[in-house]
Amino acid sequence: MPDTLTPADQTAASPYRVLARKYRPQSFADLIGHGAMVRTLENAFETGRIAQGWMLTGVRGVGKTTTARILARALNYEIPGEIDRPTVHMDREGTHCRAIMEGRHVDVIEMDAASHTGVDDVRDIIEAARYKPVSARYKVYIIDEVHMLSTQAFNALLKTLEEPPEHVKFVFATTEIRKVPITVLSRCQRFDLRRVPTGELAAHLDRIIASEKVTADPEAVALIARAAEGSVRDSLTILDQAIAHGGGHVSADAVRGMLGLADRVRVVDLFEAVMKGDVAGALAILADQYDTGADPAAVLSDLAAFVHLVTRLKHLPEGAADLSLTEAERTRGRDFAEKLSVRVLSRTWQLLLKGIQEVQTAPRPLPAAEMVLVRLAYAADLPTPDEALKMLKDGTFPGLTPPVGGPSGGGDGPRARAANGFAGAIARRAEPEVMAGPRLDSFEAVVALAESNRDIGLKFALERHVRLVRFEDGRIEFAPVEGANPGLAGEIGRKLTGWTGRRWIVAISREDGKPTLAETREARRREAVDDALADPVVAAIFRLFPGAEIVDVKFGDEPEPLPAGPAGGGATFEDTGDWTEGFIDEMPDPGFGDFDD
Repeated sequence: MPDTLTPADQTAASPYRVLARKYRPQSFADLIGHGAMVRTLENAFETGRIAQGWMLTGVRGVGKTTTARILARALNYEIPGEIDRPTVHMDREGTHCRAIMEGRHVDVIEMDAASHTGVDDVRDIIEAARYKPVSARYKVYIIDEVHMLSTQAFNALLKTLEEPPEHVKFVFATTEIRKVPITVLSRCQRFDLRRVPTGELAAHLDRIIASEKVTADPEAVALIARAAEGSVRDSLTILDQAIAHGGGHVSADAVRGMLGLADRVRVVDLFEAVMKGDVAGALAILADQYDTGADPAAVLSDLAAFVHLVTRLKHLPEGAADLSLTEAERTRGRDFAEKLSVRVLSRTWQLLLKGIQEVQTAPRPLPAAEMVLVRLAYAADLPTPDEALKMLKDGTFPGLTPPVGGPSGGGDGPRARAANGFAGAIARRAEPEVMAGPRLDSFEAVVALAESNRDIGLKFALERHVRLVRFEDGRIEFAPVEGANPGLAGEIGRKLTGWTGRRWIVAISREDGKPTLAETREARRREAVDDALADPVVAAIFRLFPGAEIVDVKFGDEPEPLPAGPAGGGATFEDTGDWTEGFIDEMPDPGFGDFDD
């Protein structure tokens, strides 16, 4: 056996530690992005106002568990003969520091609430809390993902949490603060660990890259910091993967390919093409990004992020100093912010938000993304309806405002053609309406029009659900009967507009209105039946035909004859009894002369 270890032997003896563990902060001085919490704890420790419990909340990877261990270290910081009190200034390793930070100290108990959710687990904590720590100053309980505890477990913990023994401290960590009962929150000091700003995260990555003795492109670092979304652990995980992917050098192209991101410079080019209305150029850029591995939804998301950047630079020019921005984003973003209006940027943002959702749910993302870009190109600089109407009235609508980098004046590009169509629609809306189609001089004519168009449902509603208040050609006011369709007025207006070729206004009135056509017809029928019953000839017929009754009445002014009954008016009879017996004997002489055999 050799006396010395070869590099391979050393690698086997010392397993590789991922960057997220290797560069885990060991003290408050190592934490980034949490200065407010550190100042609060420093003042509390200096004045002796140390709480019995702390609640740490934030998204994944911002340092909740690490902060809990550092807090436990600060509570138990001790250097024999020099320091024997809690402090946040831990520039040297104390007696208990290494064991606490490695998670193996007997007096610092870490519990994962995701796998220990029951009341029995909390009961063990309560029982053990009565005993003093073995070697440290405080017995510290760190409960991670505390929101996973059951309701009974929370209730069991309340008394001990409110009045713990003087040697016990609690540190809770959670990503779901809303799921923690308010009774628990009220007994703890709460610290919200924010996402680390992208620029600060990029600077932190630069320090680690230098310490690891690898090289990285500045744009690659910015891409990693942006992709991490404020999570330190996520950024280190991505950096670890990028170092392995590039064999010691982290390039922007490698990071983009690894994460499926779009080229930031090409995203700016895509934005410019869209703002110019250059559909062909925009589709070519998207296809190029797709061929290099970029996801279409990610391309649109990056485009939306650039729209947001330009909008911010328009109102906060100093935002260009952000370290996470590339030079192209910084310089060209300022240029776009000077030339584009907030109206254009807001419309682009709204279209992109809707488009990203469509692409994410589309069975074929690339065509969906292309259609989003087409919409953006056509609508990028259209005026709002009120602006277009004003321009039409002023006679100043020859075309659109010159696009960014495009020719002045109107033109024949997609935006100009879209503007002309948009202007035409506004112009048509502004012009007086031309009367077209049949004129309707009565409500009954409206019913007849519905019947001639074979819309039986609307005809039924017009006859039975409408109590007419006012009528004129182009306008109807009515009171609906109880139980009528709530959208009946809109339906009548839409269909009459379509049938007549001009706009109809149909409104609901608070007045009572006239009886419906069906009610009017029924009242007329009852009156006719009563008149018929009073007629001597009809009375004689009823005497001759026992059990007969009048089932319907037909009026001469009705548009169509009823299926039964004499033409030209009269009553339709129905026999319901046996009338043959005694017919000849009881038949009176109606005065029409003798009957032939």
